[in-house]
Amino acid sequence: MTPSLAASKKGRNAAGASRRNVLKAGAALLAGGAAANGMPASVQAQDTGDPELARLQRGRRILLQGGIVLTLDRQLGDFAQADVLIENGRIREVRPGVAVSEDTAVIDAANRILIPGFIDTHSHSYQGILRNILCNGQVDPDYNRDILGTLTPAFTPDDAYIGMLATVLGMIEAGTTGVVDVSQVNHTPEHSDALVRALAESGIRAVFAYSRGQGPAAQYPQDLARLQHSYFSSRDQLLTLALGGAAERSTFELARTAGVPMVVHLRNVLPQRNDGDKLAELARAGLMRAGDEYIHCLDLPDETWRLIRDTGGRVSLSPPIEMSMGHGKPAIQQALDHGLRPSLSSDHAVTITSEFFTLMRSTFIAQRYFVLQRGREGGQNLPALLKSRDVLEFATMEGARCANLDDKVGTLAPDKEADIVMLRADRLDVWPINNVPGLVANLMGTGHVDTVFIAGKVRKWRGRLVNVDEARIRRQMQQSRDAVVRRSNFKLDLFG
Repeated sequence: MTPSLAASKKGRNAAGASRRNVLKAGAALLAGGAAANGMPASVQAQDTGDPELARLQRGRRILLQGGIVLTLDRQLGDFAQADVLIENGRIREVRPGVAVSEDTAVIDAANRILIPGFIDTHSHSYQGILRNILCNGQVDPDYNRDILGTLTPAFTPDDAYIGMLATVLGMIEAGTTGVVDVSQVNHTPEHSDALVRALAESGIRAVFAYSRGQGPAAQYPQDLARLQHSYFSSRDQLLTLALGGAAERSTFELARTAGVPMVVHLRNVLPQRNDGDKLAELARAGLMRAGDEYIHCLDLPDETWRLIRDTGGRVSLSPPIEMSMGHGKPAIQQALDHGLRPSLSSDHAVTITSEFFTLMRSTFIAQRYFVLQRGREGGQNLPALLKSRDVLEFATMEGARCANLDDKVGTLAPDKEADIVMLRADRLDVWPINNVPGLVANLMGTGHVDTVFIAGKVRKWRGRLVNVDEARIRRQMQQSRDAVVRRSNFKLDLFG
């Protein structure tokens, strides 16, 4: 254990009691039974007294009336004006003129664009208290030295909890309703419990990709069995389980035994990073399965791409981080050339924002620039340029597929769970509406996210998070940030 982790022993001991409480309440919390509004007292703010919101929170039936609906379901199509009926957390009807009964809470969705919630398929979410702390950094050496080597070892369970909570509440605020969390801070079982607790309390839909930690108290990967038994005994809940790890036989075997997907970073840019060879060995052993997720996928040979495709693997790309931090050229075109439509992911926010409008635009711009540049240099038989609808699909339905949630969410279709984002289209910076996918992907930002539903529960309403004590969370974030920086002897540079 590093000196900074040893210095945090008091915080870890205090978290032990917290962990026992979490274990007792875990099943109820994950099933959504912690409170009527799905938020525990540690997160709740005072009731705003908004009668319309109160009716939504009580309602079994909610009608989003008269909105512009991008279902992204190719059979159902899109609607210039339609209603979306939510019943018991699921979408029941999507069409114009849905009948209204007395027990239905009606929301006027005029001049709102309704889309499926964004799904971030790769986020080191515990780093919420470290946002923008490495604003000019590169992955090597800065991120690996400062974030993984210096700051992360200093996290206590309480720091992991508030870092995670801050990240995912910020995601909900920005229209992200689902996340694959890959928090590499599982230094102790108490850290893992704190991460799961934060996810459950936030109300977000998440895949907890249990990942490594540091120090002698780390129980990775064998603690997967306890976590699965304690928190993930049912798939009929907002949180599901995966195993984050390297392309190694032991971790893949453990995932196969547990019956969970693997989530693997692939960055084949150094001689010692022979990820392609490792995947070939795993494939020969029959250990690669449909639904496994592969992140970044930089500089992979064609045979590795074919292995991923042919075994049913899914791809997650992070173009803004990959381009700005020196990971390599984003593999957008390589994925498409091999018949894989990628999902998108933020990676982390220590350098660049995690919101999806930036992710979509960066992907749109990067792919088109690379293809157009090939044409200027005399290239022939150029691939098709991405369209706005493509990147919107990457951000939603492909995210759901990558997270193995496409049977639940990803499109606005009947019988899907109601993860819905309402976007304001009547602001002067986007009006008038001339092309709906283009408006969302290329013109909008987080300020247009008006209302967010997750599994039919309203989590953001008219521009504000629901039942979240933001002032209290900000105080906890700052206290944890200060403590982590102090224990790790990291020097903050406020104006550098």
